Amino acid sequence: MIKPDLNLTIPQDLGTVHFVGIGGSGMSGIARLFIDAGHTVTGSDVRESDNVITLRKLGARIAIGHAAENVGAADSLVVTGALWQDNPEYVLARERGLPVLHRSQALAWLIQKHRLVAVAGAHGKTTSTGMIVTGLLGIGQHPSFVNGGVIESLGVSAASGTDDLFVVEADESDGSFLLYDTAVALVTNVDPDHLDHYGSLEAFEAAFVEFAQKSSELVVISSDDDGAVSVTGKLEGKPVITFGEAADADVRVHSVVTDGPVRFAVAWAGQDYYATLRIPGRHNAINAAGAFAVLVGLGFEPAASLAAISDFGGTERRFELHGTVNGVSVYDDYAHHPTEVAAALAAARTVVGTGRIIAVHQPHLYSRTRLFAREFADALEKFADQTVVLGVYGAREDPEPGVTGALVSEKFHDPSHVAYVPDWQEAADYVAGIARDGDFVVTLGCGDVYRIVPQLLGSLEAARG
Repeated sequence: MIKPDLNLTIPQDLGTVHFVGIGGSGMSGIARLFIDAGHTVTGSDVRESDNVITLRKLGARIAIGHAAENVGAADSLVVTGALWQDNPEYVLARERGLPVLHRSQALAWLIQKHRLVAVAGAHGKTTSTGMIVTGLLGIGQHPSFVNGGVIESLGVSAASGTDDLFVVEADESDGSFLLYDTAVALVTNVDPDHLDHYGSLEAFEAAFVEFAQKSSELVVISSDDDGAVSVTGKLEGKPVITFGEAADADVRVHSVVTDGPVRFAVAWAGQDYYATLRIPGRHNAINAAGAFAVLVGLGFEPAASLAAISDFGGTERRFELHGTVNGVSVYDDYAHHPTEVAAALAAARTVVGTGRIIAVHQPHLYSRTRLFAREFADALEKFADQTVVLGVYGAREDPEPGVTGALVSEKFHDPSHVAYVPDWQEAADYVAGIARDGDFVVTLGCGDVYRIVPQLLGSLEAARG
């Protein structure tokens, strides 16, 4: 895979910009902003998608499939870390001596001269970023933003604003979040992840210390997560606002009620503020508190800020309902870390009522599956009634001998609660065979597991129609 050259000198004029993998959630948002900025944008992707169709309508020329001729007369190339080095478009750009930018570098180029709010953390980034953007818009601000998922109420993952504020979901997976000149840093958590890149928990944590320390105005950071607490203790000379349920949190979450859309209060500066979100889950009350801390840290009025944040309606691939067949509802969620899986399923539990939860888990990355098989199994067995484990989505990694989805299923204490079914149609039929009225089927993973949803709905129709 391609690792970003974080020391690359980026030209002042990028000219015509070609995006390899333009249809991805992050890449499509950045491409949209380049179009807004007046650049000619071209690109390629492996398949048609809504993002590709939208960008074409905005004027981008996009080819399906990767081939050297797609580069055309581009002056610069934008890539992701998921791209392999033998990609023909990447190879041709290097042969021509074109600037090849990692997507984070392209984003850093766009952010120049803006006041940046950067959201980082092993999980919770997309929701927290969406809440900040929704909150700012709700109190009359007009920020630019790039999020990792489409914000439901806006229908986009990125937009150009008229204010100096720029809000981004910052990617820590390859260290590229250290590129940004951040004004306000929000750290949702420092839960161990991406150890394939960092090599150790100590190096992972050190990157977050550097990210937070670089912020020029403010650090907003969790009071509840052990890793975040450790990072806070290592910061020097930084204004910090902590948030969470801990007794000593600056923005303290309390009185949480989770039976449906989550209700809670936050205590800030000696006063309580109350909110009801449009989305379920205790973890979303915590995410909202982090967004609230950012807005009050920027100087906005607390009550109005929390009310505006409460209007956030979610993002695509975060507990997103795709259909209901005779009483069985099918949801999709991006969760791909044990903590995220637990949070997503715990939120589902608060709204499923008397029904059961059937999880369809697609492990993501061979290294993550090997390292966290036990933790995935524990989360799935605790929060789901039944689990179907699919094959591993390798993404940027080559297969590892002996690493399959069976590593997760074999760690269940009660094997009657899990089935390893790597064939998707067989998995869909299996789910349809065990589903009952009132059940929630929840697909989990950040690979392509969402593509099984039509098969699940079809199998449910055949079995229950």
